[in-house]
Amino acid sequence: MKTYHFWRPLLRAGLLSASLATTLSVMSASAQELIIPLGQQGDRDVMSLPQTGMKAERVRERWGSPGSTGGPVGQPPISQWHYPAFVVYFESERIIRAVMKRTP
Repeated sequence: MKTYHFWRPLLRAGLLSASLATTLSVMSASAQELIIPLGQQGDRDVMSLPQTGMKAERVRERWGSPGSTGGPVGQPPISQWHYPAFVVYFESERIIRAVMKRTP
């Protein structure tokens, strides 16, 4: 009887280890890498964007007329100019932000 009590914890630990090893090997064998494309953001360093603080007339001189415009909306008035690769946001006549468009 004493030998049974001695081997019982070792047997339980061995079975637990074997079970864990089997589970881990099955999990790693069936694991897949899931890639969800969120779109590719362009590299700001590659593309020349209008700089914050630049006046609207300078933007028009350098990049031409925008494809479309939006606004002004709110107080202070915020407007936006849409170009093929980016959008420029203005507060009055100065740029507050230029953002590259998402490319799918």
